[in-house]
Amino acid sequence: MRGFQDRSEVADVIGLLNSRLAALPAETIDLHLAAHRVLAADVRSEAAVPGFHRAAMDGYALRGSETFGASPYGPLELEVIGVALPGRAFAGSLGPGQAVRIMTGAPIPEGADAVLQAEAAEEADGRVRVTESVPPGRHVGRRGEDIEPGSRVLQTGRVLRPQDLGVLASIGVGRVFVVRQPTVALIVTGDELLPCGSRPEDYRIVDSNSVMLAALVCRDSGIAGVARLVPDQYDAVKSAILDADADVTMVSGGSSVGQEDPAPRVPAEVGELCVHGVALRPASPTGLGFLKGRPVFLLPGNPVSCLCAYDLFAGPAIRRLGGRSLALRYRSQTLPLARKITSAVGRVDYVRVIVNDGRVEPLAVSGASMLSTTTRADGFVLVPRDSEGAAAGESVQVYFYDEHQAACHGTGTVSRCH
Repeated sequence: MRGFQDRSEVADVIGLLNSRLAALPAETIDLHLAAHRVLAADVRSEAAVPGFHRAAMDGYALRGSETFGASPYGPLELEVIGVALPGRAFAGSLGPGQAVRIMTGAPIPEGADAVLQAEAAEEADGRVRVTESVPPGRHVGRRGEDIEPGSRVLQTGRVLRPQDLGVLASIGVGRVFVVRQPTVALIVTGDELLPCGSRPEDYRIVDSNSVMLAALVCRDSGIAGVARLVPDQYDAVKSAILDADADVTMVSGGSSVGQEDPAPRVPAEVGELCVHGVALRPASPTGLGFLKGRPVFLLPGNPVSCLCAYDLFAGPAIRRLGGRSLALRYRSQTLPLARKITSAVGRVDYVRVIVNDGRVEPLAVSGASMLSTTTRADGFVLVPRDSEGAAAGESVQVYFYDEHQAACHGTGTVSRCH
Protein backbone atom coordinates (compact mmCIF):
# COMPACT_ATOMS: atom_id res chain seq x y z
CA MET A 1 0.00 0.00 0.00
CA ARG A 2 1.17 3.51 -0.81
CA GLY A 3 -0.30 6.96 -0.99
CA PHE A 4 -0.87 8.95 -4.16
CA GLN A 5 2.41 10.45 -5.33
CA ASP A 6 0.67 13.09 -7.45
CA ARG A 7 -2.90 14.30 -7.69
CA SER A 8 -4.42 15.86 -10.79
CA GLU A 9 -6.19 19.19 -10.52
CA VAL A 10 -9.98 19.14 -10.88
CA ALA A 11 -9.82 21.74 -13.66
CA ASP A 12 -7.24 19.68 -15.56
CA VAL A 13 -9.44 16.56 -15.45
CA ILE A 14 -12.41 18.54 -16.77
CA GLY A 15 -10.19 20.04 -19.48
CA LEU A 16 -9.06 16.54 -20.47
CA LEU A 17 -12.66 15.39 -20.82
CA ASN A 18 -13.49 18.46 -22.87
CA SER A 19 -10.60 17.83 -25.26
CA ARG A 20 -11.02 14.07 -25.61
CA LEU A 21 -14.80 13.74 -25.87
CA ALA A 22 -17.30 14.92 -28.46
CA ALA A 23 -20.96 14.33 -29.20
CA LEU A 24 -21.82 10.83 -30.38
CA PRO A 25 -23.08 10.16 -33.92
CA ALA A 26 -26.70 11.08 -34.58
CA GLU A 27 -29.74 8.92 -35.20
CA THR A 28 -33.24 9.50 -36.52
CA ILE A 29 -36.14 8.79 -34.17
CA ASP A 30 -39.91 9.22 -34.13
CA LEU A 31 -41.07 12.64 -32.98
CA HIS A 32 -43.10 11.27 -30.07
CA LEU A 33 -39.87 9.83 -28.60
CA ALA A 34 -37.82 13.01 -29.03
CA ALA A 35 -38.63 14.97 -25.84
CA HIS A 36 -35.44 16.10 -24.06
CA ARG A 37 -33.21 14.77 -26.83
CA VAL A 38 -30.56 16.97 -28.48
CA LEU A 39 -31.03 18.10 -32.08
CA ALA A 40 -28.17 17.09 -34.37
CA ALA A 41 -29.14 19.36 -37.28
CA ASP A 42 -31.09 22.55 -37.89
CA VAL A 43 -34.75 22.12 -38.72
CA ARG A 44 -36.15 24.32 -41.49
CA SER A 45 -39.79 24.44 -42.34
CA GLU A 46 -41.02 23.41 -45.76
CA ALA A 47 -44.50 24.61 -44.91
CA ALA A 48 -46.18 27.84 -43.87
CA VAL A 49 -47.94 27.94 -40.50
CA PRO A 50 -50.76 28.68 -40.79
CA GLY A 51 -50.99 27.46 -44.36
CA PHE A 52 -53.90 29.75 -45.18
CA HIS A 53 -55.54 32.97 -44.00
CA ARG A 54 -57.79 31.96 -41.09
CA ALA A 55 -60.24 33.43 -38.65
CA ALA A 56 -58.87 34.35 -35.22
CA MET A 57 -62.37 34.87 -33.80
CA ASP A 58 -65.87 33.47 -34.09
CA GLY A 59 -67.95 35.96 -36.07
CA TYR A 60 -68.48 37.07 -39.64
CA ALA A 61 -66.01 37.27 -42.50
CA LEU A 62 -66.54 40.41 -44.56
CA ARG A 63 -64.93 43.27 -46.43
CA GLY A 64 -63.54 45.58 -43.79
CA SER A 65 -63.92 48.72 -45.87
CA GLU A 66 -67.69 48.18 -46.06
CA THR A 67 -68.01 48.57 -42.28
CA PHE A 68 -66.44 52.02 -42.03
CA GLY A 69 -68.87 54.37 -40.31
CA ALA A 70 -70.87 51.61 -38.62
CA SER A 71 -71.89 52.33 -35.00
CA PRO A 72 -74.65 51.43 -32.56
CA TYR A 73 -76.42 54.59 -33.70
CA GLY A 74 -75.78 53.95 -37.37
CA PRO A 75 -75.66 50.19 -37.95
CA LEU A 76 -75.06 48.55 -41.31
CA GLU A 77 -76.56 45.35 -42.62
CA LEU A 78 -74.90 42.66 -44.75
CA GLU A 79 -76.37 39.57 -46.37
CA VAL A 80 -75.19 36.28 -44.78
CA ILE A 81 -74.51 33.90 -47.68
CA GLY A 82 -73.01 30.89 -45.93
CA VAL A 83 -70.75 29.48 -43.23
CA ALA A 84 -67.03 28.59 -42.93
CA LEU A 85 -65.89 26.00 -40.37
CA PRO A 86 -62.43 24.64 -39.40
CA GLY A 87 -61.50 22.20 -42.15
CA ARG A 88 -64.56 23.16 -44.20
CA ALA A 89 -64.07 26.29 -46.28
CA PHE A 90 -66.90 28.35 -47.73
CA ALA A 91 -67.05 27.28 -51.35
CA GLY A 92 -67.98 30.58 -52.96
CA SER A 93 -66.65 34.11 -53.11
CA LEU A 94 -67.81 37.15 -51.17
CA GLY A 95 -69.41 39.98 -53.15
CA PRO A 96 -70.27 43.54 -52.10
CA GLY A 97 -72.67 43.75 -49.17
CA GLN A 98 -72.15 40.12 -48.18
CA ALA A 99 -70.75 38.24 -45.16
CA VAL A 100 -70.05 34.64 -44.18
CA ARG A 101 -70.58 33.26 -40.69
CA ILE A 102 -67.17 31.90 -39.60
CA MET A 103 -65.67 29.96 -36.70
CA THR A 104 -62.19 30.36 -35.20
CA GLY A 105 -59.60 28.55 -37.31
CA ALA A 106 -61.75 28.39 -40.45
CA PRO A 107 -60.32 29.60 -43.79
CA ILE A 108 -61.13 33.19 -44.71
CA PRO A 109 -63.43 33.12 -47.77
CA GLU A 110 -62.28 34.60 -51.04
CA GLY A 111 -63.20 38.27 -51.19
CA ALA A 112 -63.15 38.79 -47.39
CA ASP A 113 -60.33 40.50 -45.51
CA ALA A 114 -61.59 40.90 -41.94
CA VAL A 115 -63.66 39.19 -39.24
CA LEU A 116 -66.32 40.96 -37.21
CA GLN A 117 -66.48 39.26 -33.81
CA ALA A 118 -69.81 37.73 -32.92
CA GLU A 119 -70.30 40.01 -29.88
CA ALA A 120 -70.52 43.06 -32.18
CA ALA A 121 -73.09 41.58 -34.54
CA GLU A 122 -76.76 40.54 -34.59
CA GLU A 123 -78.04 38.08 -37.16
CA ALA A 124 -81.69 37.70 -38.14
CA ASP A 125 -83.54 36.59 -41.26
CA GLY A 126 -80.36 35.97 -43.24
CA ARG A 127 -78.82 39.35 -42.53
CA VAL A 128 -76.21 40.50 -40.01
CA ARG A 129 -76.39 43.86 -38.30
CA VAL A 130 -72.94 45.49 -37.93
CA THR A 131 -72.52 48.04 -35.12
CA GLU A 132 -68.77 48.79 -35.26
CA SER A 133 -66.11 49.36 -37.87
CA VAL A 134 -63.73 46.50 -38.64
CA PRO A 135 -60.56 47.52 -40.51
CA PRO A 136 -59.11 45.13 -43.10
CA GLY A 137 -56.91 42.48 -41.45
CA ARG A 138 -58.74 42.60 -38.08
CA HIS A 139 -59.04 39.15 -36.45
CA VAL A 140 -57.38 37.43 -39.40
CA GLY A 141 -54.42 35.10 -38.95
CA ARG A 142 -52.29 35.58 -42.04
CA ARG A 143 -50.70 32.69 -43.90
CA GLY A 144 -47.16 32.11 -42.59
CA GLU A 145 -47.44 34.63 -39.74
CA ASP A 146 -46.30 31.95 -37.26
CA ILE A 147 -43.75 30.14 -39.44
CA GLU A 148 -42.69 31.09 -42.95
CA PRO A 149 -41.59 28.46 -45.49
CA GLY A 150 -37.80 28.08 -45.49
CA SER A 151 -37.33 29.61 -42.04
CA ARG A 152 -35.14 27.92 -39.42
CA VAL A 153 -37.46 26.65 -36.72
CA LEU A 154 -34.97 25.01 -34.33
CA GLN A 155 -31.17 25.07 -34.16
CA THR A 156 -28.58 22.31 -33.81
CA GLY A 157 -27.81 21.51 -30.17
CA ARG A 158 -31.23 22.43 -28.83
CA VAL A 159 -32.60 20.19 -26.11
CA LEU A 160 -36.12 19.52 -27.34
CA ARG A 161 -38.90 20.69 -25.05
CA PRO A 162 -42.50 19.44 -25.28
CA GLN A 163 -43.59 22.65 -27.03
CA ASP A 164 -40.79 22.17 -29.56
CA LEU A 165 -42.30 18.83 -30.52
CA GLY A 166 -45.61 20.61 -31.06
CA VAL A 167 -43.99 23.09 -33.43
CA LEU A 168 -42.24 20.29 -35.33
CA ALA A 169 -45.53 18.43 -35.67
CA SER A 170 -47.20 21.59 -37.00
CA ILE A 171 -44.77 21.79 -39.94
CA GLY A 172 -45.19 18.12 -40.82
CA VAL A 173 -42.09 16.66 -39.18
CA GLY A 174 -42.61 13.07 -38.04
CA ARG A 175 -38.99 12.03 -37.41
CA VAL A 176 -36.07 14.06 -36.10
CA PHE A 177 -32.27 13.81 -36.28
CA VAL A 178 -30.87 13.75 -32.72
CA VAL A 179 -27.60 12.94 -30.94
CA ARG A 180 -27.48 9.34 -29.81
CA GLN A 181 -27.82 8.79 -26.07
CA PRO A 182 -24.61 7.43 -24.50
CA THR A 183 -24.76 3.94 -23.05
CA VAL A 184 -23.12 3.38 -19.67
CA ALA A 185 -21.81 0.13 -18.17
CA LEU A 186 -21.90 -0.01 -14.36
CA ILE A 187 -19.43 -2.22 -12.50
CA VAL A 188 -19.44 -2.36 -8.71
CA THR A 189 -16.54 -4.08 -6.94
CA GLY A 190 -16.27 -5.33 -3.38
CA ASP A 191 -16.06 -8.68 -1.57
CA GLU A 192 -18.15 -7.17 1.22
CA LEU A 193 -21.08 -6.16 -0.98
CA LEU A 194 -24.50 -7.76 -1.22
CA PRO A 195 -26.81 -7.15 -4.21
CA CYS A 196 -29.26 -4.29 -4.05
CA GLY A 197 -32.47 -5.50 -2.39
CA SER A 198 -30.63 -7.62 0.19
CA ARG A 199 -30.47 -6.92 3.92
CA PRO A 200 -27.14 -6.13 5.56
CA GLU A 201 -25.76 -9.15 7.40
CA ASP A 202 -22.68 -9.91 9.49
CA TYR A 203 -19.82 -7.80 8.11
CA ARG A 204 -21.34 -7.36 4.67
CA ILE A 205 -23.13 -4.28 3.35
CA VAL A 206 -25.64 -3.71 0.56
CA ASP A 207 -24.53 -2.12 -2.70
CA SER A 208 -26.09 1.36 -2.87
CA ASN A 209 -23.86 3.00 -5.45
CA SER A 210 -25.29 1.15 -8.45
CA VAL A 211 -28.85 2.45 -7.99
CA MET A 212 -27.59 5.96 -7.28
CA LEU A 213 -25.35 5.95 -10.36
CA ALA A 214 -28.07 4.52 -12.60
CA ALA A 215 -30.43 7.31 -11.54
CA LEU A 216 -27.76 9.95 -12.15
CA VAL A 217 -27.04 8.53 -15.60
CA CYS A 218 -30.76 8.67 -16.41
CA ARG A 219 -30.92 12.29 -15.21
CA ASP A 220 -28.07 13.13 -17.58
CA SER A 221 -29.89 11.43 -20.48
CA GLY A 222 -27.64 8.41 -20.65
CA ILE A 223 -28.75 4.79 -20.78
CA ALA A 224 -27.44 2.74 -17.86
CA GLY A 225 -27.07 -1.01 -18.18
CA VAL A 226 -27.75 -3.46 -15.37
CA ALA A 227 -24.99 -3.12 -12.79
CA ARG A 228 -22.52 -5.97 -12.54
CA LEU A 229 -21.28 -6.88 -9.03
CA VAL A 230 -17.75 -8.34 -9.04
CA PRO A 231 -15.28 -9.33 -6.30
CA ASP A 232 -12.08 -7.42 -5.52
CA GLN A 233 -9.98 -9.65 -7.74
CA TYR A 234 -7.92 -8.33 -10.60
CA ASP A 235 -8.98 -10.98 -13.13
CA ALA A 236 -12.68 -10.50 -12.31
CA VAL A 237 -12.45 -6.71 -12.53
CA LYS A 238 -10.41 -6.87 -15.74
CA SER A 239 -12.88 -9.27 -17.34
CA ALA A 240 -15.84 -7.05 -16.38
CA ILE A 241 -14.19 -3.91 -17.80
CA LEU A 242 -13.12 -5.60 -21.03
CA ASP A 243 -16.56 -7.16 -21.48
CA ALA A 244 -18.32 -3.81 -21.08
CA ASP A 245 -19.79 -2.82 -24.45
CA ALA A 246 -20.79 0.78 -23.78
CA ASP A 247 -19.81 4.34 -24.60
CA VAL A 248 -18.80 4.90 -20.96
CA THR A 249 -17.71 2.45 -18.27
CA MET A 250 -17.99 3.36 -14.60
CA VAL A 251 -16.29 1.23 -11.96
CA SER A 252 -17.37 1.90 -8.39
CA GLY A 253 -14.87 0.74 -5.78
CA GLY A 254 -11.33 -0.60 -5.98
CA SER A 255 -10.03 2.72 -7.31
CA SER A 256 -7.49 3.62 -4.63
CA VAL A 257 -3.97 2.33 -3.94
CA GLY A 258 -4.65 -0.49 -1.47
CA GLN A 259 -3.97 -4.17 -2.02
CA GLU A 260 -7.66 -4.71 -2.83
CA ASP A 261 -7.88 -1.88 -5.36
CA PRO A 262 -7.32 -3.59 -8.75
CA ALA A 263 -9.36 -1.25 -10.98
CA PRO A 264 -6.60 1.22 -11.96
CA ARG A 265 -4.36 -1.59 -13.21
CA VAL A 266 -6.74 -2.49 -16.03
CA PRO A 267 -6.65 0.71 -18.12
CA ALA A 268 -2.97 1.15 -17.19
CA GLU A 269 -2.13 -2.24 -18.73
CA VAL A 270 -4.54 -2.52 -21.67
CA GLY A 271 -5.38 1.11 -22.45
CA GLU A 272 -4.59 4.50 -20.95
CA LEU A 273 -4.67 5.53 -17.30
CA CYS A 274 -4.68 9.32 -17.61
CA VAL A 275 -5.69 10.23 -14.06
CA HIS A 276 -5.28 8.39 -10.77
CA GLY A 277 -5.81 10.58 -7.76
CA VAL A 278 -7.40 14.03 -7.81
CA ALA A 279 -6.82 17.05 -5.55
CA LEU A 280 -10.38 16.82 -4.27
CA ARG A 281 -12.12 16.02 -0.98
CA PRO A 282 -13.85 13.67 -0.88
CA ALA A 283 -13.21 11.52 -3.99
CA SER A 284 -9.43 11.91 -4.12
CA PRO A 285 -9.04 8.23 -5.27
CA THR A 286 -10.90 8.99 -8.52
CA GLY A 287 -9.32 7.74 -11.75
CA LEU A 288 -9.92 8.22 -15.46
CA GLY A 289 -8.70 6.06 -18.28
CA PHE A 290 -9.55 5.21 -21.88
CA LEU A 291 -10.03 1.87 -23.59
CA LYS A 292 -10.39 1.99 -27.37
CA GLY A 293 -11.09 5.71 -27.08
CA ARG A 294 -13.95 5.23 -24.65
CA PRO A 295 -13.72 6.69 -21.13
CA VAL A 296 -13.45 4.48 -18.07
CA PHE A 297 -14.20 6.21 -14.78
CA LEU A 298 -12.77 4.77 -11.58
CA LEU A 299 -15.11 6.03 -8.87
CA PRO A 300 -14.45 5.61 -5.14
CA GLY A 301 -16.56 3.05 -3.32
CA ASN A 302 -17.48 5.40 -0.48
CA PRO A 303 -20.95 6.68 -1.43
CA VAL A 304 -20.42 10.42 -0.96
CA SER A 305 -17.07 10.22 -2.77
CA CYS A 306 -18.77 8.29 -5.54
CA LEU A 307 -21.47 10.97 -5.85
CA CYS A 308 -18.87 13.75 -5.83
CA ALA A 309 -16.74 12.08 -8.52
CA TYR A 310 -19.81 11.50 -10.68
CA ASP A 311 -20.98 15.10 -10.30
CA LEU A 312 -17.65 16.61 -11.26
CA PHE A 313 -16.35 14.15 -13.88
CA ALA A 314 -18.49 11.23 -15.06
CA GLY A 315 -21.71 13.24 -15.33
CA PRO A 316 -20.14 15.99 -17.48
CA ALA A 317 -18.64 13.31 -19.74
CA ILE A 318 -22.01 11.65 -20.30
CA ARG A 319 -23.59 14.99 -21.05
CA ARG A 320 -20.78 15.86 -23.46
CA LEU A 321 -21.23 12.61 -25.37
CA GLY A 322 -24.96 13.27 -25.52
CA GLY A 323 -24.42 16.69 -27.11
CA ARG A 324 -25.02 18.67 -23.92
CA SER A 325 -23.03 21.07 -21.78
CA LEU A 326 -20.39 19.86 -19.32
CA ALA A 327 -21.73 22.34 -16.76
CA LEU A 328 -23.14 21.02 -13.48
CA ARG A 329 -26.79 19.99 -13.72
CA TYR A 330 -27.79 21.74 -10.50
CA ARG A 331 -29.54 25.02 -9.90
CA SER A 332 -27.31 27.38 -7.99
CA GLN A 333 -27.58 30.55 -5.95
CA THR A 334 -25.15 32.80 -4.13
CA LEU A 335 -26.00 33.02 -0.41
CA PRO A 336 -24.21 34.12 2.79
CA LEU A 337 -22.67 31.66 5.22
CA ALA A 338 -24.16 31.30 8.70
CA ARG A 339 -20.85 29.84 9.92
CA LYS A 340 -17.46 29.37 8.39
CA ILE A 341 -16.27 26.66 6.03
CA THR A 342 -12.70 25.54 6.56
CA SER A 343 -10.66 24.03 3.75
CA ALA A 344 -7.04 23.34 2.84
CA VAL A 345 -5.19 25.14 0.07
CA GLY A 346 -4.25 22.84 -2.79
CA ARG A 347 -7.48 20.88 -3.18
CA VAL A 348 -11.12 21.45 -4.09
CA ASP A 349 -13.57 20.70 -1.26
CA TYR A 350 -17.09 19.38 -1.95
CA VAL A 351 -18.94 20.54 1.17
CA ARG A 352 -22.51 19.42 1.90
CA VAL A 353 -24.65 22.24 3.25
CA ILE A 354 -28.12 23.08 4.50
CA VAL A 355 -29.89 26.40 3.97
CA ASN A 356 -31.92 27.98 6.76
CA ASP A 357 -33.56 31.39 6.39
CA GLY A 358 -31.39 32.17 3.41
CA ARG A 359 -28.10 31.38 5.18
CA VAL A 360 -25.77 28.48 4.50
CA GLU A 361 -24.44 26.03 7.09
CA PRO A 362 -21.92 23.27 6.37
CA LEU A 363 -23.48 19.93 7.27
CA ALA A 364 -20.37 17.79 7.07
CA VAL A 365 -16.88 18.12 5.70
CA SER A 366 -15.89 14.52 6.37
CA GLY A 367 -17.52 11.12 6.42
CA ALA A 368 -17.34 9.95 2.81
CA SER A 369 -19.25 6.78 3.64
CA MET A 370 -22.22 8.66 5.14
CA LEU A 371 -24.58 8.87 2.16
CA SER A 372 -27.43 9.97 4.43
CA THR A 373 -25.73 13.36 4.77
CA THR A 374 -26.61 14.05 1.13
CA THR A 375 -30.29 13.40 1.85
CA ARG A 376 -30.21 15.80 4.80
CA ALA A 377 -28.27 18.37 2.78
CA ASP A 378 -29.95 20.94 0.56
CA GLY A 379 -26.91 20.98 -1.70
CA PHE A 380 -23.18 21.50 -1.78
CA VAL A 381 -20.54 24.20 -2.04
CA LEU A 382 -17.30 23.79 -4.01
CA VAL A 383 -14.39 25.47 -2.24
CA PRO A 384 -11.68 26.39 -4.81
CA ARG A 385 -8.21 24.85 -4.54
CA ASP A 386 -6.56 28.18 -3.73
CA SER A 387 -8.91 28.97 -0.84
CA GLU A 388 -8.74 28.21 2.88
CA GLY A 389 -12.52 28.34 3.04
CA ALA A 390 -14.95 31.15 3.72
CA ALA A 391 -15.87 33.12 6.85
CA ALA A 392 -19.33 33.56 8.34
CA GLY A 393 -21.21 36.23 6.39
CA GLU A 394 -19.19 35.65 3.23
CA SER A 395 -21.20 34.68 0.14
CA VAL A 396 -20.77 31.27 -1.48
CA GLN A 397 -22.36 29.56 -4.48
CA VAL A 398 -24.70 26.75 -3.43
CA TYR A 399 -25.60 23.96 -5.86
CA PHE A 400 -28.99 22.53 -4.90
CA TYR A 401 -29.64 18.78 -5.09
CA ASP A 402 -33.36 19.41 -5.50
CA GLU A 403 -33.89 20.70 -9.03
CA HIS A 404 -37.13 22.38 -7.92
CA GLN A 405 -35.47 24.36 -5.14
CA ALA A 406 -35.20 28.00 -6.18
CA ALA A 407 -34.47 31.41 -4.80
CA CYS A 408 -37.06 33.93 -3.67
CA HIS A 409 -35.66 36.88 -5.61
CA GLY A 410 -34.87 39.94 -3.60
CA THR A 411 -35.22 38.26 -0.19
CA GLY A 412 -32.02 36.26 0.01
CA THR A 413 -34.02 33.25 1.18
CA VAL A 414 -34.75 29.91 -0.39
CA SER A 415 -38.11 28.27 -0.87
CA ARG A 416 -39.19 24.90 -2.13
CA CYS A 417 -41.53 24.66 -5.10
CA HIS A 418 -44.07 21.87 -4.79
